[in-house]
Parts: sequence; C-alpha cells; structure tokens
Amino acid sequence: MKLKKIILSLLCMGFGLHAFSQQISKEELIFLTPEWKGERFNDGRPKVPDDILARMKLVSVEEAWAVMKGEGYGYQVAEGWKQINPDSVLVGRAVTATFMPARPDVWKAIDDRGKAQGKRGQNTWPVDLLVKGDVYVGDQFGAHRNGPTIGDNVGNAIYAKSGNGIVYNGALRDVEGLREIGGFTSYYTSYDPSYHNPKGDLNTMIIGINQPTRIRKVTVMPGDVVLGKEGVVVFIPPHLAEKVAKTSEVVRLRDMFGHERLREGTYTAGQIDTRWSDEIEKDFSKWLNDHIDELPVPKAQIQELLKTRTW
Repeated sequence: MKLKKIILSLLCMGFGLHAFSQQISKEELIFLTPEWKGERFNDGRPKVPDDILARMKLVSVEEAWAVMKGEGYGYQVAEGWKQINPDSVLVGRAVTATFMPARPDVWKAIDDRGKAQGKRGQNTWPVDLLVKGDVYVGDQFGAHRNGPTIGDNVGNAIYAKSGNGIVYNGALRDVEGLREIGGFTSYYTSYDPSYHNPKGDLNTMIIGINQPTRIRKVTVMPGDVVLGKEGVVVFIPPHLAEKVAKTSEVVRLRDMFGHERLREGTYTAGQIDTRWSDEIEKDFSKWLNDHIDELPVPKAQIQELLKTRTW
C-alpha cells in the first residue's frame, strides 16, 4: 500500500493537474493551433477578444460559412439540434469535453486519478475550467438512456461560470429546470429523464478535456468561436474570427445602403444585385460618412473601412 502511494505521488508530480483532468498539455494545444497569433489562456487555449465575440452576435450563419469556405474550412457547420431558448444567439469560446462509453477498468483508472486531486463526478471536471465568455462543447457520443451528464444542477454551474449555454451531443435531463436559466441558450441532441452511470451500470466516462473533439461532422478545437443561431451551430477557427466579423459588417452595411437606394428608386435591382459601378461605390462611401453615427456597426469599424477605400 505504501509503495502504491509513492507511485501515485510521483505520477502527480510528473503529470500535474492536466493529466488528472484528462486535459491536453499547453504545449500540445499551442502546437495544434498554430494559426492563432493572439492572446491565450494560461492553459494555451486561444483567447479571441471579447469585442470580437460581441460583434459576432450579429453575424449570419451564411456570412460565417462563406468566409470559412473561402479559407478552406468547408465542414464547420453542425445541424440537427433541439434547443433551449431558440430565440437567443449563442456566442463564445469553446471549452471541449469528450466522453466515451464506459469500460469499468478504464473508468476506474480515470476516476481514481481524479479523486487523488480532490475531484468528484467526472461530468463536472470540464465545468471547473469555464470562465466568462466560454461555451461548454461536449461530445457525449449521442448517448441517450442513462447518458445525461448535464441536468439543472450542472447547468446552473455552467451558466454561473460562463454566462453561456452549451453545445452537447447527447441527452440532457431536467430540461424544464434548464429552461428557467434565462440566458442558458443551448443546443442538444435529445432529452431523457435518466442520468449517467446509475448505480451498478457504468455508461459514460470522460476521456478528454480541451482536446480536439467531434461535434456532428465538425472537428472542434478548444478556443474555437461558437456561433449558434437559426437552429445550427458554426465553429469558427480563432484566427478567422475577426475576418468573419469584419466581412459580416461590410455585407450588412452594403445591404442597408442597397435596400435604401432600391426603395428610393435611385438604382435598379440589376445595378445593386451585380458588381457595383464606381458611381455606386462612391455613393456608398458618402452614405457611410453621412450616417456613421447611426449605423448598427461600431463607428471605429466604419472609419477603418473608409480608410481602406479609394473613393
């Protein structure tokens, strides 16, 4: 028994907290997200700025898809969800969790390792890492009966720490209670009143935290920007988040201008719906200047746009 404690102590010293929570190392996470050049959390997760997240709430699914497709990311949209608070928009940085069907020997090894660090309940380990602006993204392998690892207690903990909801490929329980959490905008696969790992029937085990995971047909990385609206979820690589936001703002402004000029009868639909002439582009720049304080895009962003124009 004494030898076992010594070995366990050495493992604790050698692997540290990351190993005990099934979490990827900082070095590996940085290695797997080389395109991100900005700030990171202490564990290496990309930290897309809060102002980009705020601007992302107005981005449409189509706009985000178009930018990512143009950059070679053609499989970043996940569909087929049930929703909590479907009229709200879900935006935040992904914290990923991956579960697998439980195998008693592996489950016990993982659980014992967690208990050695004072952890209880494998389903809560990813929740401990959440901060404001995060979104819990969990692959529960679609588990239904005896599968739910999130109910109203864990859901309240998630919301308290992140101010956000979840994207969860599995069954939830206590959906009525979760719906009472006003801002808990969430996407999930199914509902079942059971719970994971009932006595004598191990069903799920956590195998990875803040590691690459799969949601539907999307590879999701920790720090990806989650955009959930219109019944689908888009996962935007961190290094493309600002480009997605800027592109959306340009499209939004051009649409506003074009619709206004069409209503006035200034231009025809054919002129607005095709490549704009130099005359229309100059008119658009003037319109931006004239309405800069009343447009639904930050003034600083409009000024930046005008600086890059030659009109």
